[in-house]
Amino acid sequence: MSKPIVVDLDGTLIHSDVLVESGFAFLKSTPLRFYQPFQWLANGGKSALKTRLAENADIDVTVLPYDKQVIDWLSHERAAGRTLALATASHESFARRIAEHLGIFDKVFATNEHTNLSANAKRDTLVAEYGEKGFDYVGNSHDDVSVWQSADRAYVVNPHSGVERAARKQGNVERVFENRPPSLKVWAKSLRLHQWLKNVLIFVPLLAGHHVAELPLVVMALIAFLAFGLCASSVYLLNDLVDLDDDRHHPVKRNRPLASGAMPLIWGVLLFPILLIAAFTLAGVFLPWRFCAVLAGYYVVTLAYSLAFKKQVMIDVVLLAALYTARIIAGAAAISVNLTFWLLAFSMFLFLSLALVKRYAEIHLMQKEGRTSARGRGYLASDLPLLASLGASSGYLSVMVLALYVQDVNTARLYSHPHAIWLVCPLLLYWISRTWIITHRGNMKDDPIVFAARDVTSLIVVALCGVVFWLAT
Repeated sequence: MSKPIVVDLDGTLIHSDVLVESGFAFLKSTPLRFYQPFQWLANGGKSALKTRLAENADIDVTVLPYDKQVIDWLSHERAAGRTLALATASHESFARRIAEHLGIFDKVFATNEHTNLSANAKRDTLVAEYGEKGFDYVGNSHDDVSVWQSADRAYVVNPHSGVERAARKQGNVERVFENRPPSLKVWAKSLRLHQWLKNVLIFVPLLAGHHVAELPLVVMALIAFLAFGLCASSVYLLNDLVDLDDDRHHPVKRNRPLASGAMPLIWGVLLFPILLIAAFTLAGVFLPWRFCAVLAGYYVVTLAYSLAFKKQVMIDVVLLAALYTARIIAGAAAISVNLTFWLLAFSMFLFLSLALVKRYAEIHLMQKEGRTSARGRGYLASDLPLLASLGASSGYLSVMVLALYVQDVNTARLYSHPHAIWLVCPLLLYWISRTWIITHRGNMKDDPIVFAARDVTSLIVVALCGVVFWLAT
């Protein structure tokens, strides 16, 4: 008779870690109690931590990133008459819900209030249940090596570094499952390097103040761009960790590396503070303190947005517009120039319009799927007409601010032919109107600034605006 197959959960059955998942679910639901998991760990160890998180955090087990290849194999083995058991260091409440959802396991072994079922503790439990060499075991980490020693046959799934070599030393490896995507591509997607295009806004004060010929200021702006990019990537990682559950219910965001399991959660947990430290170290060494202050403000506001304000109707888009504008403020702080009222007013109205474009696109997709409200948002499908009205109006107001700027007496000090700037107004009116039509038709698939950087028509409009400003000088 075939021996039972015992399967690990974290990193084996799912491309994720339930402890990390529950920790960030707790942080999102009760951000002001962020310190409590550390108290639970200090006072009662890992088993107490996992128990308290299971009591205070909720995870939707139906959308976890399950390893389809492993599940298909397990289902085939079960159909052939083999007994399957789930043995995990995750808490038993989550483990049982996962087992019920999959419907293929006959028994569940998991962590409880008193025992953290990991490594030797898991091995001893399984040996007591099935006997030495009385079971086959499927795992992925160094904690599983001791379990494989007592198993009859070992199955290794997407092993951590050095795990496969350690498992093969036991001489009982039957099969290795390897289905991870290329790491370089995953890292680039996780850090959202394409979103660094937004940080080009840092160079706006350099251009607007006609400082592009001053090499020291250009170097400062380039360092600011890099520091802001590192900080933004840190924010994106933290945001993705906090939003795991919501992202998995989204038709596009569920493919993000952390939500899909392409990147291990522990990498995200380690990377986001490292990138943040690197960003502030770079800024502190090479840039003025004002830039560091703006960068800190950007991080705090982004964190508040991710944990609380993204669910608040209209507050979310105003904050998004402010975060876009913060890049321009940071650019001015980096090269120690003052921002004009006109640039701040123009950017705030324009970026509010683009923030509304982003939100409209999400709600439009939601409506297309037949849903009436957005998960993790406060908007309804019926809000679409109002969002479009507010967004287009805000965009047109930015053009009016530009028109008034042309008439300002100080503009003549920067430009020989300031009235030529009037030609930018119809170009912007066209671009804003076209952007909203594209969005209204459901074809806005990305952040509007990233879209503009990839859209040929948008690039032509930007080039023409650049020519006009050059002629005006």
